[in-house]
Amino acid sequence: MCQLFAHQPQRDYESQTRSLRMDGHCTSIRLEMSFWDTLEEIAAKEGMTLAKFLTTLHNEVLDHHGAVNNFASLLRCSCLIYRAKTSAAAAVPEFRRSAAILDAAE
Repeated sequence: MCQLFAHQPQRDYESQTRSLRMDGHCTSIRLEMSFWDTLEEIAAKEGMTLAKFLTTLHNEVLDHHGAVNNFASLLRCSCLIYRAKTSAAAAVPEFRRSAAILDAAE
């Protein structure tokens, strides 16, 4: 079990601070590279730059909650949700294919 975690590339958990301009304000966010990679993937799928995506997310959280208490943690959790949903979506066709094979065998 630990080999699964211990053998991951070190680059994935190295942290990087990036300076961004969000709604005209300069800010810095420090995240591990695997989270930056995931956020860039999400932004690309949404047809946005990373800065635009982060600004949009930040504004939506402000609208919904009135404040953003820990934006870096919100971003990490958002990445986990995204990965869980994409993994689940990828598993559904496999499940359907397996079910079809079982149905055909009956």
